[in-house]
This record gives sequence, C-alpha cells and structure tokens, in this order.
Amino acid sequence: MRKTAFAINITVDGYCSHTDMIADEELHEYFTGLLRTGDTILYGRKTFELMFPFWHTVAENQSETQATNEFARTIDSINKIVFSKTLKSVEIKNTTLSHANIEDELQRLKNQPGKDIYVGSLCLASYLTRLDMIDEYFFVVHPVVAGKGPRLFEAEGLKESLLLKLTGSKKFHSGVIALHYQKNSHL
Repeated sequence: MRKTAFAINITVDGYCSHTDMIADEELHEYFTGLLRTGDTILYGRKTFELMFPFWHTVAENQSETQATNEFARTIDSINKIVFSKTLKSVEIKNTTLSHANIEDELQRLKNQPGKDIYVGSLCLASYLTRLDMIDEYFFVVHPVVAGKGPRLFEAEGLKESLLLKLTGSKKFHSGVIALHYQKNSHL
C-alpha cells in the first residue's frame, strides 16, 4: 500500500507562512528529492492557488536558479488533485479537480500501485491527521520567529495526541532543520 506523507515548512514558533521562510538552493534540493519519491500531491484550493500557476510558469520559463528550476520542473510534472467545493475548473497540466470525499479518494489512491502520495495543504493535512490517514511527516523548521500566520494543525483539532517516531534529520547551512517522522501511535 502506498504511503501518505505531509511535508511543510514551519517557523520555530509553529507558523506555516510562505513569506517567512529561507528559500535557498539547499531547501529546493531537499524538497525536490522528497517529491521524486511521490507521484501525487493533494491540495486544497487556497494552497493550490498559492502554488500555481507560479511554479508552472517557473518550470516553463526556467527563470530562477538551477535548484529552483529543478524543483519547479519536478512539482509541475507530478499529478495534482485539488479538493474544492468552489472551483469550477483547473487549467494546470497534470491537475485534476475533485469534489469527492477526500477520505474515500485517498483510500482509493493508497490502494492503487504507485509512489508515495503527498499532502500539500495545511488544512487537508490537519484533517487527514485527525482521521489517522497520514503515515509520515516532514517538518522543515526554519530559524525564524514569525509571530503570525497559519499554525500547524490548528485548523482541525486532534481527537487525541499523536506520538511520532523520529526516523531522520538533516541540518542545512542556513540553520534550517528537516525532521522526518513516522506515525507511531496515539497517546
């Protein structure tokens, strides 16, 4: 069965704003490596609209640094499913709009052959964590105190605490630390 993973940039005070992160070559290389282990990303409307068409344009124009361009090509090539009740269509390649129940759709995807499935939206990840449907977490912690923005797992309260097992870490030159956890059990 395919694994479901959630990867996100967060500040040391737990905020997930894209504006307060250290987006350097090393960070883009890290996320490119993660994305290559998957073949599907699940998005909510807000995060999808934040990410695209920006990354699609970079992938086509190759207008950034080498590592950023490679990240853009990688994320652009992966199948994307956008869960929305308000969007009528999506115009980005490899992208499908879904009005289906996310739990049913994720279970269907997990039962199909393929690579890992990534959750690319904070709200979806919070919801799926509450349903115990995420197997691995990649928290990329930036040495920034933001004091503002959306918080990790604030959107959907957990029914009970979730115990995670640290399975790897990586320190970047910028002071960013990537932490890889697997779901362990509930407390």
